[in-house]
Amino acid sequence: MKKSVFIYFLSLLLGMFLSEIIFKCINDSSLFSIDMIRIFMGLGVLSGVLAFIFNFFKEGIAKFLVVLANFLVSLYASIQLGFDNFIGVYISFQTSSQLGAVKDYITDFVRSFEPIFFLPFLSFGIVLISLIVFRKKLSGERVKGKATIRFILPTVALCLSCYMATIIMPALQDKTLPVGTKELFLTASNPSLTVEQFGTTGFCLLDVKAMLFPVTIEEEYNVSSPKQQEKNPNSRIIDDTKWLSVIEEEENKTMNSLNNYFINQEITDKNEYTGKFKGKNLIVIMMESVNDIFINEKYYPNFYKMVSEGWYWENNYSPRNSCATMNNEFSGMTSLYSIYNTCTASKYRSNRYYESLFNLYNNKNYVTFSAHDYTQAYYPRKTIHKNMGSGEYYGVEKLGIKYSTEYVNWANDDDFMKAVLKIIDKKTPNDEPFMTWLTTVSSHQPYSSSSIQGNRYYDMTKGTGYPTDVRRFMSKLKILDKGLGILMDGLKKRGILDDTVIVLYGDHYPYGISTKNLNKVLDYDTSKYYNAERVPFVIYNSKMKGKTYSEYTSYMNIVPTLANLFDLNYDPRLYLGYDLLSKDYQSRVVFADGSWKNEIGFYNARKNKMTYFSSVEYDASTIAEINKEIKDKIDVSNKVIKNNYFAYLDKKLNKEEEEE
Repeated sequence: MKKSVFIYFLSLLLGMFLSEIIFKCINDSSLFSIDMIRIFMGLGVLSGVLAFIFNFFKEGIAKFLVVLANFLVSLYASIQLGFDNFIGVYISFQTSSQLGAVKDYITDFVRSFEPIFFLPFLSFGIVLISLIVFRKKLSGERVKGKATIRFILPTVALCLSCYMATIIMPALQDKTLPVGTKELFLTASNPSLTVEQFGTTGFCLLDVKAMLFPVTIEEEYNVSSPKQQEKNPNSRIIDDTKWLSVIEEEENKTMNSLNNYFINQEITDKNEYTGKFKGKNLIVIMMESVNDIFINEKYYPNFYKMVSEGWYWENNYSPRNSCATMNNEFSGMTSLYSIYNTCTASKYRSNRYYESLFNLYNNKNYVTFSAHDYTQAYYPRKTIHKNMGSGEYYGVEKLGIKYSTEYVNWANDDDFMKAVLKIIDKKTPNDEPFMTWLTTVSSHQPYSSSSIQGNRYYDMTKGTGYPTDVRRFMSKLKILDKGLGILMDGLKKRGILDDTVIVLYGDHYPYGISTKNLNKVLDYDTSKYYNAERVPFVIYNSKMKGKTYSEYTSYMNIVPTLANLFDLNYDPRLYLGYDLLSKDYQSRVVFADGSWKNEIGFYNARKNKMTYFSSVEYDASTIAEINKEIKDKIDVSNKVIKNNYFAYLDKKLNKEEEEE
């Protein structure tokens, strides 16, 4: 008697495991590691359960279900390869709120899809052909009842035991990993690492589990007393009396673990740059999809002027994550890490952040406002910015400029800057100091299809030999550059250019343009070491002397850097970034998946591998320490956001003040 359930089990297991092997090969991941055993055993459990269920159907239906299961696994792996290539992250069910936006760029996604990403379907094809070619040999009476259980139960039990052993046994854990396998199993909080450690199918199941049954990993940061504040002429002394009282009375373990974490961070001293821009106006511009292609005197003279005459950080990065535009805007305003697999600012839109950039300037009696030349279609900025402390938010309708809701066309950033100048006139009639945050849109994808902005200056790059999508992108950048020129000219005519500081950074690299095409324009390889995520960061004032900095940095450091430059009243401990101009600044950029990079080398968290750029090397314990420090910061940030911690802390500290 032929045991059909065994055939179903084998077809499912081998088919799905082959898909995972292909996925690993495409990603250049190791096939000889403990995670491959974990993936195989996990698929063994899944295959056993599915084979048991399928065996209750008629033979034809059962075989169809086997083929369908393999098809879905191959399809999911293929899609994940495509999205990782397209936007640099794996898609998660926990970002389902953005499904409406996905349909807008699906054409660009399909066009960016490389033939190699179809290879996971090879496993599906092998299973399908095998079941067709050997259908007679594979046919037979189905095993039911006790016979089925006698095969399935010990098989699943063995696979499950081995699977769990790879998760919980200390001897089988790699202590240098930024996130342990047990935590990944419980939360799937880091899609990149979860896919690497559990495979695409495992991630899919764990992602669904985490969405339906979320688990919070509690870790307390208990310290008996805060670090002593050393007194010297540059010390920034902060009275912790109220905060210590809050800690003493607080019974909520999560809140007190956060209290203890923050109060024990270093208070950075004042330095030679403290107050350099005190009393000046501030304009922060987060530039849509801008990378280093924008640094070109021939095509973009206005931005080039800012780069060459201002302070420019040549190793600045905007790490990609889910919903990168809004998440990276959120991080730039708060110096908090966004939650990797969540549209953080949107999901937690009601949170309040008394330590945000807006509120620091509100406390100095600045006029604050923010603006973006598009609608609320993707992100509810009107609510988010208000709760960040923005005095008033201007969307594209309120700006009164021409725009299109058609995905391929956007508003023009030159019109945007004209509208911003009018707002400045209206809100500062008596030359009151102002602070504003502007988010541009003209350089947004698509680049693979024709558009008004993509065609407007397309001939500017005629004869360069650049790919079509790059030329459309460069055309869109020209509109932004003209907008920057309009802004500077407008400030100069109003006599306030010298008294205004302009900060610019790119929200992320231009999605949809392959690294191969980007490399035809840039002088570094964007396919290595997350170089694609390198974007400009500039601080400009017309009276400053130009300087280029080589330190590695990201949007995480914007708030503390500006707070020191403007000599604002702030507590450096409340920020997970650092003052870039502090003598104690530690050069490093942290990516969303826990990878990091500095002058010494690049640590790839996905592959748990260090690549060195110099003769200096870290030992394993140092790498583990850095990973632990980064993990703590990301975990703390996630808890801060999920628990609306800063609204809590503000209320508690103010209550203490009232009682006094």
